[in-house]
Amino acid sequence: MTDVLPQASVTSAAPTAPAEGTKRLVSPFERLGLSGRPLRTANWLGVVVGVYVLITAVELIGSGFKVATGGTAESLFAFAANPFVALMVGVLFTAATQSSSTTTSVTVGLVAGGLPMSIAIPMLMGANIGTTLTNTLVSLGMVRDKESFRRAFSAATVHDFFNLIAVAIFLPLELAFGVLQRSSAWLADASSGSDGGFVATIFSGLGTVVDTLTEPLADLLAWSTSFLPGAWHGVAMIVLGIGLILAVINWLGRLLKVLMVGRAAEVLHASVGRGPLTGIASGAAMTVMVQSSSTTTSLMIPLAGSGTFSLKQIYPFTVGANIGTTITALIAAFAFTGVEGTLALQAAYVHLLFNIFAALVVFGMPLLRQLPLRGATWLGNVAATNKLWAAAWVLGVFVGIPLALIGITTVL
Repeated sequence: MTDVLPQASVTSAAPTAPAEGTKRLVSPFERLGLSGRPLRTANWLGVVVGVYVLITAVELIGSGFKVATGGTAESLFAFAANPFVALMVGVLFTAATQSSSTTTSVTVGLVAGGLPMSIAIPMLMGANIGTTLTNTLVSLGMVRDKESFRRAFSAATVHDFFNLIAVAIFLPLELAFGVLQRSSAWLADASSGSDGGFVATIFSGLGTVVDTLTEPLADLLAWSTSFLPGAWHGVAMIVLGIGLILAVINWLGRLLKVLMVGRAAEVLHASVGRGPLTGIASGAAMTVMVQSSSTTTSLMIPLAGSGTFSLKQIYPFTVGANIGTTITALIAAFAFTGVEGTLALQAAYVHLLFNIFAALVVFGMPLLRQLPLRGATWLGNVAATNKLWAAAWVLGVFVGIPLALIGITTVL
């Protein structure tokens, strides 16, 4: 997607024409010979089908987890009872799938199937760290030009530093006071069940409708793996659900990029660089449009490397992208009703509240706000001087340290 947006001046309120030779995004339906209004209609119907399959896949994971664990989910995830291990599982899974949306959707399904919230919360935090790998890798594409690479790597790692600092603050607070678990539980109770008022009535009604629509496909998929014995049936359902989520997130991303690239460009050029609040808002809006924080943050890296936007202008945009990406988990939560629905909704709210609290505390407090900027600036300078620093950062933060912590904790 980065090659379809023009590099306009930061003061421009509208996108310019794409540069000659830029690659045009092609819809899967265009290959069927569709064009114009029929093509656009097919694209939107494709999005609707994608959301339907996403919710069904999450429901399948929840059901599969129940079958696989036989009601003993806590003992199955005993290895992740240590919050630091659960955090690293979230980091590794997100880095491997290159999608925090996949991690959060899977986690929502697992929580509905019995995964303890105390394990799910660090996993959701880990998803925030793991998702920053994509834009960091994108910045490595500018490694041949020292100055461009310095700017690009700083712009990429400001997202890394922000999320690392957010976890460093809120994970201890969560362990000590249960900030996210308590606040998300209150919010889930207020927006679900039969005694939560008007909002709860709407949420419950919507959840019932969605569950009714997705249940036939979920039952069919569960039946397709029912020939497997016992727990293996549940494991197969989980694997199938994860596979569907990976496929549908990619499908939705492709279609939404085609549908929203023009509007996303308008949001980008009209908002970024006009102040921190508009930067956060534009990051959130663009991420909702394309359903991928990795896409929106990676989009900014070439613009930062070329000097179109400064590090200070990129920074709030990435904070907004963190908030925008939480919509996928909220959509996934509607796969369940009743008690399961409340738990799934709580897990989705955990991800939303964590990113909102992080924006308010880390970005909202002047002293803390400067830390990601200083860290990213320093790392960009040393990586531009010696490329081994860049390699050490990528391999260490996203692979080496998570694996080492899991190994050490398991042994001890």
